[in-house]
Amino acid sequence: MERVKLGIIGVGNMGSGHANSLMEGKVPELELVAVADRRETRRQWAKETLPDTVRIFEEGSDLIASGCCDAVLVATPHYEHPGLTIDALQHGLHVMCEKPAGVYTKQVREMNEAAKKSDRVFAMMFNQRTNHVYRKMHEIVCGGKYGKIKRVNWIITDWYRTQAYYNSGGWRATWAGEGGGVLLNQCPHNLDLLQWICGMPVKVQAFCHNGKWHDIEVEDDVTAYLEFADGATGVFVTTTADAPGTNRFEITLERGKLVCENDQLYFYELDVNEREYCFTATEGFVKPSGHEVTLETDGQNLQHVGVLRAFAANILRGEPLVARGEEGIYGLTLSNAMHLSSWLGHPVEIPFDEELFLEKLNELRSTSRLKENVQETTFSTEGSYGSEASK
Repeated sequence: MERVKLGIIGVGNMGSGHANSLMEGKVPELELVAVADRRETRRQWAKETLPDTVRIFEEGSDLIASGCCDAVLVATPHYEHPGLTIDALQHGLHVMCEKPAGVYTKQVREMNEAAKKSDRVFAMMFNQRTNHVYRKMHEIVCGGKYGKIKRVNWIITDWYRTQAYYNSGGWRATWAGEGGGVLLNQCPHNLDLLQWICGMPVKVQAFCHNGKWHDIEVEDDVTAYLEFADGATGVFVTTTADAPGTNRFEITLERGKLVCENDQLYFYELDVNEREYCFTATEGFVKPSGHEVTLETDGQNLQHVGVLRAFAANILRGEPLVARGEEGIYGLTLSNAMHLSSWLGHPVEIPFDEELFLEKLNELRSTSRLKENVQETTFSTEGSYGSEASK
């Protein structure tokens, strides 16, 4: 069987997890041939854990230039994703990029332009798109049978983290090291799913509270209001401090309501379109009739392994990706818009002023606790990386 030779750049929790999956044969069409990490402890882990045939590099750029790989998986801290992706594409390598695509949309736009000029496969690790529940929500909403979206509510507060978590890595929860808090670290999947299922809003008003519940400089509590082009509205609430937390995703359509909670999907179907019923009903208090629907899914939820299998299959046979790399900018646009709205104290429209966002971000980075990295990454997609790209 033909196999794709893969190198992993950054073997922290995420990168090492991917490496272990490959070693266990969970992605038969990918062969791990190299890893890179600037932290000596992680290179030592690779030396002790991985086969002798796997080459070990300190610099991702050296792995990319080595010629030993067909593709790379970028699993470094956020700021480094675009620079390494661009480097790999320009060396003729296929790229799988961990989420988020980057920290600010301007740098991700440069990455997408590089991908457009390349004939290589570029994919994002949006593994939650493999979840059968979210795939069914996407199918129902985008199918159009039940009308337009009226309202979206996602309370995603089951990201509980202690202070010990934030103390575990020097890059964590800093503007210079991570570029944000819960929106950049925990919620990229949720923001991607929100736009994938519901589409992009056109206006955002957000309240991001920095270090409200932890001793950190970035946001750990967010409430955002969303407006969509066709009149739908939404609310997105997240934090890393609620215990117990909630993960409830509601989408109200003209002819029904989807509710996803505790990995279960519920659907209530109206017998008529509510918009039509509202203006034709002769009684003032009678709700439109409807019934609960049992939804059938394929039950599959392959997560990271499923994304990697699709990546290999696309390279070898042109089969569909779970998520194209260029799609990474959409969820990041949402988080950037939320940050910018909170910083400015008023709603922002999408698309927003990317230069203004970067100016405000750089102001925060200049006073960050992780000051040593600011000069290196302020105006460039290049920068240092380690192995702490765990979420």
